[in-house]
Amino acid sequence: MVSTKTKSTIDPLETAPEGDRKSSLNRQRIVILDFGSQYSELIARRIRETQVYSEVISYRTTAEQLKAIEPKGIILSGGPNSVYDEGAPECDREIWDLGIPILGVCYGMQLMVQQLGGKVERAERGEYGKASLHIDDPTDLLTNVEDGSTMWMSHADSCLELPTGFDLLAHTDNTPCAAVADHERKLFGVQFHPEVVHSVGGLALIRNFVYHICECEPTWTTEAFVEESIREIRAKVGDKKVLLALSGGVDSSTLAFLLHRAIGDRLTCMFIDQGFMRKREPERLMEIFEHQFHIPVEYVSARERFIALLDGVTDPEEKRRRIGHEFIKVFEEESSRLGPFDYLAQGTLYPDVIESADTNVDPKTGERVAVKIKSHHNVGGLPKNLRFKLVEPLRKLFKDEVRKVARSINLPEEIVRRHPFPGPGLAIRIIGEVTSERLKILRDADYIVRDQIQKQGMYHDFWQAFAVLIPVRSVGVMGDKRTYAHPIVLRFITSEDGMTADWAKVPYDLLETISNRIVNEVKGVNRVVYDITSKPPGTIEWE
Repeated sequence: MVSTKTKSTIDPLETAPEGDRKSSLNRQRIVILDFGSQYSELIARRIRETQVYSEVISYRTTAEQLKAIEPKGIILSGGPNSVYDEGAPECDREIWDLGIPILGVCYGMQLMVQQLGGKVERAERGEYGKASLHIDDPTDLLTNVEDGSTMWMSHADSCLELPTGFDLLAHTDNTPCAAVADHERKLFGVQFHPEVVHSVGGLALIRNFVYHICECEPTWTTEAFVEESIREIRAKVGDKKVLLALSGGVDSSTLAFLLHRAIGDRLTCMFIDQGFMRKREPERLMEIFEHQFHIPVEYVSARERFIALLDGVTDPEEKRRRIGHEFIKVFEEESSRLGPFDYLAQGTLYPDVIESADTNVDPKTGERVAVKIKSHHNVGGLPKNLRFKLVEPLRKLFKDEVRKVARSINLPEEIVRRHPFPGPGLAIRIIGEVTSERLKILRDADYIVRDQIQKQGMYHDFWQAFAVLIPVRSVGVMGDKRTYAHPIVLRFITSEDGMTADWAKVPYDLLETISNRIVNEVKGVNRVVYDITSKPPGTIEWE
């Protein structure tokens, strides 16, 4: 089983349901102390690829908390600071005495060296991008890493003096201390980023740390996750009833199957049609679940109340907040009719938690190391007085991991490979105010995008492919007459898990066909443009 960019720092005692810390599935775990690196979640992903569970937590996690977590290993991430800066983030110095193997990456290595008595200063020459790694000690951490391997560097500081007990493992032409180790205490540091694909041999290094040094076993598998999740759901829910907000996407659909397998008819699936779904999707959802899967779904039509709720609203965060709160209101109203329900199940994923993170404030500077990118309606949009208890079995997973789980429980590929769709739906693909007219324009344009890429056999070539309506008009000419209509923005991206993304290099003939169809078939549109922004610096969605 199995991120990448979006800085996060999650409280180690809040990332999973109660009891998870001692679960058999996650007993073999590596924790990453995040110092604000753009690659922290990518480290977690790489470790999970070795079938060992990993998670990102705050650098402020104390040694006592880490001891309670019982990780098999600790990784200190990189970060944008210099260790000698006033107010630079520091870890609890007592972690060095826990007896747990530790790997420092970039800033993490420099912090290790400084706190243990070494010396870190600004280098005469910074090192960015590819560099050849010259190996001085090919044992332990660098076993099976070839001498001269290319590694990815990104640093302006350098370790000039090592602490007592440390040995040099490798160097580059510009960096005398590219990898170091205190073998006796199992403390290791690398100046480069082994987690990025540009680092040849990086995964071998990570495997050495996970298996050879931390002595982990590969317990993080799809089958183990399913079995453990069912046990945890049954233990938590008991004989109570659960209400699930079903969207039709792979997350909520996978969750529905897990819950149905765990608690049977004590699960009630509810689909709230808030009016922001894609064309023909509500009907298809009901057909699949009720007729193919024989899982009953309560259909709730709430289009008018949601659209009215957004009247005059243009701020994207306010849209998300209102939609999230209205969802809960509807849940509560319907649960009174169908329930009572003690639990609300949500398909919250690890990236949702990460992007909504807003809690990692440096106690010395008051500055955030992790910045909330945008609130997700199932994380940041919930009211504090929510009367449901939450059930979120997928909270530990990245999107590609969810897809693996979905396949293992025999969900059809139509759902497994469905493009991700945001909870607020088309409401956040309409920039500015949401109206019935704008929804129709966008819904029709979006349908053409999906229809055409399916006809071309290219639907699964993209992580997401969709249309965006922006609140401007441009001059055009149609039938020898002047038009003044909306442009549609096409957004096609490729990604592994949504944490980072690149714009897709779509064939010109496909773009041309889509553009022609939209302009000719969608009333109110006279121009189509293509978004070529990656994430970062942009996000996948426009709002």
